[in-house]
Amino acid sequence: MAGMPEEPEVDVDRLQETIDEPPLDTLLRNIALSTALLAAFGAVAALRAGGTVNEALVLKTEAGRLQAEASDQWAYYQAKGIKTNIEEQTRAIWSAAGKTPPPAIESSIQRYAAEQKDIERAAREKEHARDEKSEEADRLLAHHHRFANSVALLQVAIALGAVAALTRQRLVWFGSGLLGLLGAGLFVITLLR
Repeated sequence: MAGMPEEPEVDVDRLQETIDEPPLDTLLRNIALSTALLAAFGAVAALRAGGTVNEALVLKTEAGRLQAEASDQWAYYQAKGIKTNIEEQTRAIWSAAGKTPPPAIESSIQRYAAEQKDIERAAREKEHARDEKSEEADRLLAHHHRFANSVALLQVAIALGAVAALTRQRLVWFGSGLLGLLGAGLFVITLLR
């Protein structure tokens, strides 16, 4: 006679443990979500910080190039001034000898003076452009520092979020959130300026 099938064995203790477990730790899920949002904000802030410093470096390089060009213009200006002085000395020698200077000397003096005015204008324009580039670079560097500070605050907030997840301490998580809000706020304020 075939025996009756045995009843399936059910581990009642394990079943009870499974029933008693909470479905998902809400605190841990909230910490993970807020930390992920802070990480995303931190990544964007880091990109903006890097972008602004790169733009500032390009502008500072451009300002240096403009300074070199302005210096070249001022050297050219001085060369024209030296030529004017030589022509004036030549005219004085002719006059001291009681002779009338050739008309080409006076013409050269007038031409060099006019050229100096044009060269001076070009040099001042280069200096003005240099100053504008340098001021814009300084403004971008100030933005970079604020973006970098927001990144630092967000990174500390992320680290505190990890500590909160490991220790399941709400107070640490609130600290993470507070620092994260400060970092995000600094980022947004800097972005809108």
